[in-house]
Amino acid sequence: MSGYREVTLAGELARGRELLRASGVTADLPGATDVVDGAYQELFGWVVREGLTNVVRHARASRCTVILSEAAVEVRDDGVGGATPAGNGLAGLRERVAAAGGSVEAGPVSPRGWRLRVSLGPEAA
Repeated sequence: MSGYREVTLAGELARGRELLRASGVTADLPGATDVVDGAYQELFGWVVREGLTNVVRHARASRCTVILSEAAVEVRDDGVGGATPAGNGLAGLRERVAAAGGSVEAGPVSPRGWRLRVSLGPEAA
């Protein structure tokens, strides 16, 4: 477990803000995480990490927004959209979310961009 670091929603938002800034992407990220159910904070941290990493690697976006609610998190960008990026990130995220009883929506949005949304609890139904 050497090199493993704890994932927190607040930590991933802070890291993501810097990552997006360094990549030239305007970040519209929440400053607080208290709206999110405490049981979902770590999982939503993983969602934010995966979503923002994909924005920087694949989207060629100029803006990225993260929206939080009690039982859902959404990462949206205004990039090129297109097919789901190949790799293990989204597959692993789908497994984590399924184990928690949630749902994942990921794909292009109109007129352009990409959206990753994870819902848990009643919002997953």
